[in-house]
Amino acid sequence: MTFTPTKYKLMNCATGRVFEDAGWTLADPECDTPAMVRAVYEDKKFEIRNDLDGFYRFAGWLPVKRTLKHSHAPVTYRSEALASFLGLENLYITFSGYFPKIGACMETCSFKETEAYSVCARLPEDNNRVLVVASAGNTARAFAKVCSDNNIPLLLSIPEDNISALWFHRPLNDCVKIIAAPAGCDYFDAIVLADKVCQSPKFMAEGGAKNIARRDGMGTTLLSAVEKIGRIPDAYFQAIGSGTGTIAVWENNLRLLEDGRFGSHKMRLYPSQNAPFTIMYDSWKAGSRALVPLSAEEARHQAAEIKAKVLSNRKPPYSLVGGLFDAMSDAGGDIYKVTNSELDFWKGKFRELEGIDIYSAASVAVASLEKAVNDGSVKKDEVIMLNITGGGESLTKEHHDVVYAKPDMVIDTYLPAEEIIGKVEKLFGI
Repeated sequence: MTFTPTKYKLMNCATGRVFEDAGWTLADPECDTPAMVRAVYEDKKFEIRNDLDGFYRFAGWLPVKRTLKHSHAPVTYRSEALASFLGLENLYITFSGYFPKIGACMETCSFKETEAYSVCARLPEDNNRVLVVASAGNTARAFAKVCSDNNIPLLLSIPEDNISALWFHRPLNDCVKIIAAPAGCDYFDAIVLADKVCQSPKFMAEGGAKNIARRDGMGTTLLSAVEKIGRIPDAYFQAIGSGTGTIAVWENNLRLLEDGRFGSHKMRLYPSQNAPFTIMYDSWKAGSRALVPLSAEEARHQAAEIKAKVLSNRKPPYSLVGGLFDAMSDAGGDIYKVTNSELDFWKGKFRELEGIDIYSAASVAVASLEKAVNDGSVKKDEVIMLNITGGGESLTKEHHDVVYAKPDMVIDTYLPAEEIIGKVEKLFGI
């Protein structure tokens, strides 16, 4: 079957200018203001593509040129045990991970697969540049899995300290290479390495939050929930490292309003961070669009203290137009902070109540939901969506043998770009 790409244009969130996508546009070339560009789909109705499998059932609102093998979609179900424990009548859990009992079969156990299957399918089949992705862990695992399965050249840049996150069901295809910032470095250092590599025209930056495919891929969590519930939820909970997932569901909420069949309201947004790494929480509580100051040294120290390591982005898309500050200001809600001990409690309690292990970041979201219930931010009869962004790793490791990847090269971030590029080009034989 031939796949027909969805028709869309791009809109500058700062100016409203609508223009054509040049193929990998990450920003409006005619605008100097830091701003997101958003996909504006020709089809304003949310329709499930029943002719497509897995993640691509949501292709009507994805900027993809093709479909890729072995994808899985998030699964939404109505909670009974956790809902009862919290005194909630309409709690829906959107689960991205490995939980075959409910039909969730993401190999990498993380909703980062929704990003990878969207971003990589935005690439044309004749693309001749190497995709570059910087990650603290889960994103790297997802992109490596998708690119390996579909023979897409990929360079991953990670902090060496996070290499244990790169486990897989099978050895990686040789098209995937891994470079690492040395021990003691964090996610931002991995970004520095990736940025230097991307100075070469042979490589292309994935784009992070600015890539419409990444956001609209993550936004399928809301589409999964709306398909199950039949309406837009009243409140949304998710732990955030960059805030991109929360921006993504807000954008799909706006599209659903245009559709008109699923409600006329914006769901309140309740993202959460793991204390003491709370740069977005601190900025929001200060009423500030600008991020509060956070030195590199302080950020590394805070990142070392938190258990949810993936929630440690010190340069998140919070301030730019169309970013998290705008999403929160438009939709309403609040940001919570959760301690390591609170995270630990809810990791155990969720497994006890819902029957599946979840990641530390997802446990932060559950803890924030309890806080919102206790402080009256949500009412017991409201329709609540809890985005469990990863889980089932213990279960998948019971069901499958796993192999761990190693860095192809550890590279000091202070090296000049030319030297780094030369080393990486040799890895790919280019």
